[in-house]
Amino acid sequence: METPATPSDPAQADADALREALAGLVAQVARLAVARGLPAAPVEEMLRAAFVDAAAAAHPGLPEHRKVSRIATTTGLNRREVTRLVQLRAASPQARPRVHTSPAGQVFAHWRNQPAWRDADGQPKRLPRLGEGDSFETLAQQVTRDVHPRSLLDELVRLGLVRWDLAADTVALASDAFVARGDAVRQLGFLGDNVGDHLRAAVDNVLAGAAGEGTRHFEQAAFAWGLSAASLQALQPAIRAQWQALVQQLVPLLRERVEADAAAEPTPSGRIRIGLYAYQEGAEPAAPAAPAAAVRRRVPRPAGRKPRE
Repeated sequence: METPATPSDPAQADADALREALAGLVAQVARLAVARGLPAAPVEEMLRAAFVDAAAAAHPGLPEHRKVSRIATTTGLNRREVTRLVQLRAASPQARPRVHTSPAGQVFAHWRNQPAWRDADGQPKRLPRLGEGDSFETLAQQVTRDVHPRSLLDELVRLGLVRWDLAADTVALASDAFVARGDAVRQLGFLGDNVGDHLRAAVDNVLAGAAGEGTRHFEQAAFAWGLSAASLQALQPAIRAQWQALVQQLVPLLRERVEADAAAEPTPSGRIRIGLYAYQEGAEPAAPAAPAAAVRRRVPRPAGRKPRE
C-alpha cells in the first residue's frame, strides 16, 4: 500500500523559489566580478552591508539601543558584525544612486529624438558645428549652458557617438543609442542604473503582490523558444524599430512634464526610467529536416522552464 503524498509546504515552496531566483541574480554578479578581476571578499562585504541597510529600513523608528539586536536577528549576522557595519555606514554614508543623465547624454537624446533636429526622413540631421540656427552649437546651448559646446562635442566624439568631419566642420550622429563604447566606467554606470531600476521595480512588485496590494510598476516580457540563429537575427530590426518608436513618443511627453513641474515649490523629487531589453541565447546549427510525418507541430518547452505571462 502506497503512502499518500504529503502536500507540499507553501512556505517551503516560496523559500525554494526565492533561492532559485536569487541564485540566478548572484550568478551574474559573480560572472561580472570574475570577468573584471574583483574577488569575492569585497562583494561579500557589499552584500552584508546591503542586508544591514535593508533590515534597518524594515524597522524604522527603532530605538538606537535595540537597533543592533533587531538587525542581527533579521539578517542572521552576529551583533559584532552588525555593529561594525553600522559604524562603517555612519562614517562613510553610501553614495546616492545616479539618477541624472550626463550633459552629453542629454544632448544626444535631444538630437536623436526632437523633431526639430530630425530631417524629412526622420533621421538626425547632419549639423554645422558653429553658427546660429540648426548647428551643433545651438543644439548644445538648448540643452545646457553650464558646459561649453566644444567640450560636449569632444565628449561625444570620444565615446564614438558623433562623427566630426574636420574638412567640412560638420557633425553627425554615429550611433542609434547612447552606449559608451570603450568607456568601461560609463558602461558599468549604465548597468547599475538600468538593471538596478529594473530590479527595484521587480522586487517592489513581488513584495506588493505578497502583501495583496497588486503591482506597482509596469513590468512585462514576451518569451519564445525553439528559435534558430537566423530567426533570432531576423527579430533584431523589429526590436530596434519598436524602441525608436517608443522613444520618439515618450521623450517629448517626458520633457513636457519636466518643464511643467519645474515651477512647482518645492521641486518634485519623483523620477522615472523607461526601458526595453532583449536577451537571446544562440541556437545550434540547424539539423537536417525530419521527414514530414515526424515534424513536430509544437516546439516543446525546455525542461524546468515555465511560460511567462
